[in-house]
Amino acid sequence: MCDTIIATGSATRDGVPIFGKNSDREPNEAHFLQMIPSSQHPPGSAISCTYVSIPQVERTNAVLLAKPFWIWGAEMGANEHGVVIGNEAVFTKVPYEKQGGLIGMDFLRLALERASTAAEALAVITTLLETYGQGGNCGFHKKFYYHNSFILADPHDAWVLETAGKQWAAIQVKGVRTISNGITIGNEWDMASADLVTYAVDQGWCKGRDDFHFGRCYSDFIYTRLSACNDRQCRTTDLLQAQSGRITVSDVIAALRDHGDNREYPLQGVTGAQVCMHAGFGPVRGSQTTGSMVSCLRPDNALHFLTGTAAPCTSIFKPVWMDASLPDTGPEPDGTYDAQTLFWRHEVLHRATLRDYPAMSRLYQAERDALEAGFVSGALMLQGGTRAERDAFAAQCFSQAAAAEEEWTHRVIANHTGNRNGWLYNYAWRALNQQARLENAL
Repeated sequence: MCDTIIATGSATRDGVPIFGKNSDREPNEAHFLQMIPSSQHPPGSAISCTYVSIPQVERTNAVLLAKPFWIWGAEMGANEHGVVIGNEAVFTKVPYEKQGGLIGMDFLRLALERASTAAEALAVITTLLETYGQGGNCGFHKKFYYHNSFILADPHDAWVLETAGKQWAAIQVKGVRTISNGITIGNEWDMASADLVTYAVDQGWCKGRDDFHFGRCYSDFIYTRLSACNDRQCRTTDLLQAQSGRITVSDVIAALRDHGDNREYPLQGVTGAQVCMHAGFGPVRGSQTTGSMVSCLRPDNALHFLTGTAAPCTSIFKPVWMDASLPDTGPEPDGTYDAQTLFWRHEVLHRATLRDYPAMSRLYQAERDALEAGFVSGALMLQGGTRAERDAFAAQCFSQAAAAEEEWTHRVIANHTGNRNGWLYNYAWRALNQQARLENAL
């Protein structure tokens, strides 16, 4: 489950588009930040994606990826031209291809590597989709099959692309648009696959164009309903629409941290979902936000803020530029605890906080907010600075964040007085911690 946001220039305070995304995956499915330089490739070469190989292009762009460690593609990312993309799982009536093929995260990376605008990225994905289709397991420990939707944006343009099998529809965005784990396009779109309506008619989902509605015709009711995607998509839309015309990076960060009306802490039941997703007991509450990204799409040099860690409500957004170095986050993580990696170091703080979220989070959130505000304001002021200045500032932010989180972790563990959660919730997290070999660090 995920949530993706775009506010185009007409909706932001300084006229610069702002993109945001939470990547929701299995709790032990470590998230990884990766910067890959541009590259030339010999004619006739192929690229190996998560499950299949396809022909490579002559040149690939430099890309910044935020990804599950085991997948070739990414949940969200950016390229050297200022294009950003985030993807969402959507659940449809079209049968899922369970043999390994291209998955949504592969489409996302391929588009970033091959496109220089959001519209080109849309064309890359739809062409690959119609050529190869989509399919393959997208789960880590548990098999998980779905189709995909995307927000694609650049400094001048933004699109929502939603798919079901090889069928798709796309709509250009003006103002605020958010997507979650359901199809949001109805009976109006700007572009679509040639058989979008005829496929639905052939399946008996509608009689023709007059009564066709993409979301209503194609959506799987049960999985779409269980994902609580409508609640989350409405929540992010409402939060940003209330600020329309003056939206800032901090507003988008706040939306990604949202736990809902009058809730200071995450849900703990066996159903339900929030924008800042936290796992619980059972298959419905099996995901948590494992990484988050917010991008300020200035035409001259896009600026990206990434956590590289789970749960934005316990994380720090840190600045990264495509023309500067990605600060060291340790070795690439896997599904078990490794204190040398950014993701797993933070998991100790995150999971210790969850034992009594209201009390433990108050031990450091004010300091976190102040530190992060300095990162955001400092990075925005450095947009016109030199590459060396940006490089040094990004490294400083990652270093300060690491030191702060280490102190907060010690503080939370030292002040732990008991677990205030229910039995099923505690049972689920004990099992997850054992699976990740994390028990001794808490």
